[in-house]
Amino acid sequence: MSFNFGEKDPLNSNGDPHAGAPEEKVELRKKVTLLRGISIIIGTIIGAGIFISPKGILKNSGSVGMSLVVWIACGILSLFGALSYAELGTCIKKSGGHYTYILEAFGPQVAFVRLWVDMIAIRPAGLAVIALAFGRYILEPIFMPCGVPEIAIKLATTIGITMVMYLNSMSVSWTARIQIFLTFSKLLAMAIIIVPGLYQLFKGETKNFENAFEVNTIDLTGLPLAFYSGMYAYAGWFYLNFVTEEVENPERTVPLAICISMVIVMICYTLTNVAYYTVMSAEELLASNAVAVTFAEKLMGNFSFAVPVFVALSCFGSMNGCLFAISRMFYVASREGQLPEVLSMIHIRRHTPLPAVIVLYPITLLILFLGDIYSLLNFMSFLRWLFIGVAVVGLIYLRYTRPDMPRPFKVPIFIPAVFSFTCFFMVFLSLYSDPINTGIGFAISLTGIPAYFIFIHFERKPKWFQKLSGQRSLQIILEVVPAEH
Repeated sequence: MSFNFGEKDPLNSNGDPHAGAPEEKVELRKKVTLLRGISIIIGTIIGAGIFISPKGILKNSGSVGMSLVVWIACGILSLFGALSYAELGTCIKKSGGHYTYILEAFGPQVAFVRLWVDMIAIRPAGLAVIALAFGRYILEPIFMPCGVPEIAIKLATTIGITMVMYLNSMSVSWTARIQIFLTFSKLLAMAIIIVPGLYQLFKGETKNFENAFEVNTIDLTGLPLAFYSGMYAYAGWFYLNFVTEEVENPERTVPLAICISMVIVMICYTLTNVAYYTVMSAEELLASNAVAVTFAEKLMGNFSFAVPVFVALSCFGSMNGCLFAISRMFYVASREGQLPEVLSMIHIRRHTPLPAVIVLYPITLLILFLGDIYSLLNFMSFLRWLFIGVAVVGLIYLRYTRPDMPRPFKVPIFIPAVFSFTCFFMVFLSLYSDPINTGIGFAISLTGIPAYFIFIHFERKPKWFQKLSGQRSLQIILEVVPAEH
């Protein structure tokens, strides 16, 4: 059930300062090409994790060989999820990602709970964490060898978030171009690690690979936690599905971009870990706070100062890709009547969903300066996998309930079945390993049920919400109008 937040007519000349608005159609353009699609996926998946802490997987797998197996296995499982989303993205050609697929399969109530949790906690906390890593690593070369003051990190973080918001508000083309540049800089950073590492390997530096699969060091009880860390490192393969409506020829581009991106990321992740082990023993890797920096110091001497800069650029790329995609989910949710109408409006000249881009800005800064971000992420990490699992189960459900739906790209049924099972297993693991934080996260998600009835289901909405929803002054200030379809 949805409702209208006001008239859908664009602003007209009746007292409107934008009476001379351009004649061209106001809409989100199809500007995401195959290269831009690949850069969105790779640029969002590869964040700070591979450069800072591959040790979570090593610690829980118990051996060098087993950790490499986990990296490859998590890549294959993530590819299964990505292929499932490729099918969903080609048969449901709407932007919005998880939200849209849950809405199509299971209806507005379940979709709203997902949207609610995303908006009040997951997205602002996730954005703040990536931005904090950006702030820390961009300042590290300036303060070396001393530590970076916390207030300086938060100020740099605020500047980083503001830059990303501004860029996404100004131009879709420039956002995509900068994402391509940042993706190439990430791949260059990984090449700077992989090439010297493989050179060491061919020189015979293999002592850290001896007894790589020693049985008495493998920790079977920790393997699920190692998989949890690995799946988190690959998370981000779903972001192109958030912008499907802006993709050129989505039937071809979405599956192709997803498959190419996942293969590149799997190869890069595996070879980067192999490179680390040519220089560092398992003990040294576990003792390091920033693995790529330790690797560079051991092998490259003074050049190691460049590594934090590459990590910072990598984080900026993740922020940029994440915000570009997530803003489209809010845009679609508003269009479906589940968020204030202003969020589905487009800037009259720049053709960007300006309100949907900036809506997270205040809450992200609030969490950054006031909140305990990492505990919030702990509450929410299991919810991410729960709802991704629900979306992929939706694919199986739609196969049986809507068999006649056009499916230009179709995967064997075992692929979504295996992937959704993996998601629900990780949710169960969270409940077992951290029942308190998981319970709090689950309780936060349940607040979405009364919110749905207050804001969506009941005909009488709170007055402040009605004012916000139909706020014409916001439309005028932001220079936005409803998109033309």
